[in-house]
Amino acid sequence: MNKQGAQERIEKLKKEINYHRYLYHVLDREEISPEALDSLKKELFDLEQQFPDLVTSDSPTQRVAGQPLKEFKKVAHPTPMISFNDAFSEEDMKDWEKRYVDFLKNQMSQSDRRYYCELKIDGLAIELQYENGIFNLGATRGDGKIG
Repeated sequence: MNKQGAQERIEKLKKEINYHRYLYHVLDREEISPEALDSLKKELFDLEQQFPDLVTSDSPTQRVAGQPLKEFKKVAHPTPMISFNDAFSEEDMKDWEKRYVDFLKNQMSQSDRRYYCELKIDGLAIELQYENGIFNLGATRGDGKIG
């Protein structure tokens, strides 16, 4: 795919992903399966990796979805809660590990790196705050900055 084709596809994917994220996270509705949405996000991520100059700050790969419901008290997260990229193959996992190692640079040796894996459960990201060992706040991820 050439750059112009990639740019057109990226714009279409961004609109479609944002639409479905809004349905899911804000309206609590789905028109496509979570797997189909993950597939669209993966396609966008791969195109942005291939054409990094086409990545924009409004891309779904650069932010988490959702808005806190108006019924909830709004809480600002002290550190943004980001979202992980999905991995569908061994190559995706190797690419993720390379980005992870590059991010950490020389902060830890290979023998210090440990991994664990768990099932993906959509909508389960929360922040729990304790003060002197006593629970005092629980917040959803929301948009990553406000939960």
